[in-house]
Amino acid sequence: MTCGHEWQAGVAADEPEAERVVKDAYGAVLADGDIVAMIKDLKLKGSSEVLKVGTKSKPIRLVEGDHEISCKMDGIAIGLKACFVKKVVS
Repeated sequence: MTCGHEWQAGVAADEPEAERVVKDAYGAVLADGDIVAMIKDLKLKGSSEVLKVGTKSKPIRLVEGDHEISCKMDGIAIGLKACFVKKVVS
């Protein structure tokens, strides 16, 4: 079996990648400690609860993976995709 990955010429394999930028649904850059609000109702998998539009989070933490945001909303620790939230300006 052959590998389909191609190395770029002149780029060292151990160079750190550029810092990941996470943006909300409207393009605002998110950072650790920001507060976000839901832009649409989302049903939580495995429960009958729904996060309603406008529900605000506690300060967020950005994490690696498919769900970029780790936070608490309504007392529940959850992981969210950034496309379902907007940054709350204080």
